[in-house]
Amino acid sequence: MKTDMNNQQTERVPQIKDTPNLPQHLLLSLTEGFNMEDVSQLLRGIPEIQMTTGKRQVGIDECVKLMSTPVLHTSVCVTGVSGVGHISRVMSDRVWISEYNNLILTDTTGDTIHRVTDIITLYTGVHTVNSSGELIYIDSDDNINKLSVNNHTVTTQIECTYPWIPLCVYCSPSTGDLMVGMCNDDTGTGKVTRYNSSGQHILTIQHDNKRQTLYSEPFYITENTNGDIIVSDGLRDAVVVTERGGRHRFSYTGPPSGSSLNPYGICTDALSHILVCDLNTDTVQMIDKDGHFLSLLLTPQHGINTPRGLNYDDKTHLLWVGSQYTNTVSVYRYLQRRYSLTDNPDRDERITEDSS
Repeated sequence: MKTDMNNQQTERVPQIKDTPNLPQHLLLSLTEGFNMEDVSQLLRGIPEIQMTTGKRQVGIDECVKLMSTPVLHTSVCVTGVSGVGHISRVMSDRVWISEYNNLILTDTTGDTIHRVTDIITLYTGVHTVNSSGELIYIDSDDNINKLSVNNHTVTTQIECTYPWIPLCVYCSPSTGDLMVGMCNDDTGTGKVTRYNSSGQHILTIQHDNKRQTLYSEPFYITENTNGDIIVSDGLRDAVVVTERGGRHRFSYTGPPSGSSLNPYGICTDALSHILVCDLNTDTVQMIDKDGHFLSLLLTPQHGINTPRGLNYDDKTHLLWVGSQYTNTVSVYRYLQRRYSLTDNPDRDERITEDSS
């Protein structure tokens, strides 16, 4: 029996092939000490071993994880508004906040830095920020404008024409493309139109594969990490999700409890969760990238009241939540780092906290 076991163990031991002929200076270095270049040259001589250089690529799910319960990080009382309909982040401590016909740039003290007056009179996702920090918004003439970083120069990016009225706009952080949610007052239908950063038309998403209209009133729009386009449709009471190319993936209409959905502000996070404000239940709901309900992330018990605007900060992993009827923006932490990422030069220590 012992002989058989020894034979089995011997069979499991990998056989060592003949070692390659090594240069004399490498053999010498192995007896006197070695450096990484010597080791690299040594291992490159063995076909079965492949060498790679550079930093290890760490998946985002290795960096952050869900906390057991969200924690209120800070609250910002914004002096320039009476309610918060939408939030677009410029930096971790500087955001654009809008209500019906009021759009202001504020910091974490709530002070107004700049105000835009020619904004469309809507309580929807009427502005966004591109990778250069420029504000892009829908003006009072239903056109898509861009405001320079110094807040001095306004240029028209896209001219919209009746009967299609833009309701929301979003700039893709991955491509720089603009996605505009529009509605047709004559037909009561909606569409999402994609443009490149120069304002040239790329794609229109309007129907599913059965030629049924996907949207009625696309109030808010965002993009997930997999490229999915996510629309909060206030008239259809659904979150409508399509692939980047426009194929309908699913529509989320509420949690398993059977409560209907009245969706408004939406965003996604580093783990591809979709977060949506629901005015029916006064909650922020979390679903996964495939439309499965995960949790009521924030409820009135967490201190929120009629949540309307959402923004996720991908550098600090903080969630900004705006209320429809108050000028207070609540900032929550619901994701925490598994370990510290010390090589992030853009981390803003003024708003982050040690989550270890």
